[in-house]
Amino acid sequence: MDYVSALVPPVVMAAFFIGLIVTIVKSQGGPNKAKEDAIVDAALAHADSVKQTARPENA
Repeated sequence: MDYVSALVPPVVMAAFFIGLIVTIVKSQGGPNKAKEDAIVDAALAHADSVKQTARPENA
């Protein structure tokens, strides 16, 4: 019976991981994709502008 108790945690973790991956894949796209992409693009543009203004001119 020791082998059963040794195998249960990895099997349970694998099942939850597979469920997580399936949920992530299913939630990609859909009606909110354009809104999510716009939010990410805005965040990246903001981070880039902050990085450029923080850079010294003489470097």
